[in-house]
Amino acid sequence: MNGLLKFITCGSVDDGKSTLIGHILYDAKLLYADQEQALILDSQVGSRGGKIDYSLLLDGLMAEREQGITIDVAYRYFTTSARGFIVADTPGHEEYTRNMAVGASFADLAVILVDASRGVLAQTRRHARICALMGIRRFVFAVNKMDLIGFDKAAFDAIELDITRLSAELGLRHVTVIPLSATEGDNVTKQSDRIPWHKGPALLPFLETTDISPDAPEQGFYMPVQRVCRPDSTFRGFQGQIESGNIRVGDAITALPSGEGAIVKSVIIAGREAEAAEKGQPVTLRLDREVDVSRGCVLEKDSGIRVAKSFSASLLWMDDAPLVTGGEYWLKIGSKLLPATVTAIRHKVDVNTGEHVTASALLKNEIALCDVTMARAAAIDAFGAHKTLGELILIDRVSHATSACGVVEGVDTEKSGAVFDDGTRQVALELFDIFYYRPDLHTIVRKSHERIVYRVGDDLPLVCAGYSYPENFDVKLDDAVLKVRRGKFTGFGPREEEVDLLNERGFGLNGNTLEPYEKYRSIAFEDGDFYEI
Repeated sequence: MNGLLKFITCGSVDDGKSTLIGHILYDAKLLYADQEQALILDSQVGSRGGKIDYSLLLDGLMAEREQGITIDVAYRYFTTSARGFIVADTPGHEEYTRNMAVGASFADLAVILVDASRGVLAQTRRHARICALMGIRRFVFAVNKMDLIGFDKAAFDAIELDITRLSAELGLRHVTVIPLSATEGDNVTKQSDRIPWHKGPALLPFLETTDISPDAPEQGFYMPVQRVCRPDSTFRGFQGQIESGNIRVGDAITALPSGEGAIVKSVIIAGREAEAAEKGQPVTLRLDREVDVSRGCVLEKDSGIRVAKSFSASLLWMDDAPLVTGGEYWLKIGSKLLPATVTAIRHKVDVNTGEHVTASALLKNEIALCDVTMARAAAIDAFGAHKTLGELILIDRVSHATSACGVVEGVDTEKSGAVFDDGTRQVALELFDIFYYRPDLHTIVRKSHERIVYRVGDDLPLVCAGYSYPENFDVKLDDAVLKVRRGKFTGFGPREEEVDLLNERGFGLNGNTLEPYEKYRSIAFEDGDFYEI
């Protein structure tokens, strides 16, 4: 028997997604007797003149049945002699795109329905793009309602050509196109005599036999820490699910983002000691020494996972309020939750053409490549390299609603902000970040300084609309202070008591009243208005 297949059905409104899954369940004899009888009775009051309406098996909400559309994601679990399945039947209406994205986030394969009488539509393209964004690599385009066009091969070939172009645009590598009729059952569970020109398998046999193994395994071992287990003073273990690779007692691991190393002292699975554990297993790891690890940290070995504060991500915006540059959100990535700011919208993606469009804001259901900066550095990687540390959601900090989902495209390992270099060492600080009020967001926004390297003798930008520093001050570091004299960077050295002492973010530390560091003012908007905090 083949392994479990998790798949999603999606497409435009009224393409027949619920009908298709209902027909599979009905034809494959996967219904209980009372379910089948209830389906026959419910169909008597439907729109098919008494014929069985297979969509009623999945559309359970009253509003869904009244409107004839799917609103919520309907999950069904079934098993044939060849394989077990979990299917998510998702809404096709644009208003419920966020529901569709939720279904796509769990799937190994996408069945995208295309109405043979209408061809590839904008919503079909949007759903294909979202599925690719969510990491789905295997696609079945089911060209449905072939009975409405008389099973015309020429019409099917034209639609298949459009699908081939769309697949090339999105970089889809594993694509299968199947003509069928969900209502009449042609090519659903067995090959149809009315489509003799299609030489491939019917939909269900294809799903039963398709290979869903990844193209390439993720590199190394890593486990996002879900919980630190301390039942008593003698036991400290780190719990989570292994996302890649395997781990053995005696292996050397690294804790991220701290970078501390340790040796695995014991591996515990389901309360019992084990010598090793592998991908997919929930484990408790005990280490031979105390390390700085809490929920959201990552334990890794030979994975190449990086620690960074900023990255670029493809985002699907799902909020009614638009996304604008400077918006602050909670970022959930792996098991980590921390504040983050969308610092730039690089471009928006036109759903129909795939063209990159310049945009200053992102509206609901639009997709864009954005730059994101986190409040502090965290373990992160590109989605294509390590899936769990490359998929994310943005959460509204007031309503706690999910505002966006997306994937990491690139990681910026270079620190932003001012970098001070005396020829022997480099230190990156947040001295010149600006805080200002955005009345449209009702929040304080942080604008990070671009990466600029200052060398000994360089003049520093000590005064602007958003801050003001004195000409002489020290910045406290771990082992010394950074010296600024007469507005210039003069190097690193010992502390001088007669000048003000600041921390790495520009706040006074020596008890002096330093109003410029305690009161931030906004920078000007384009219309010239200032908003003082």
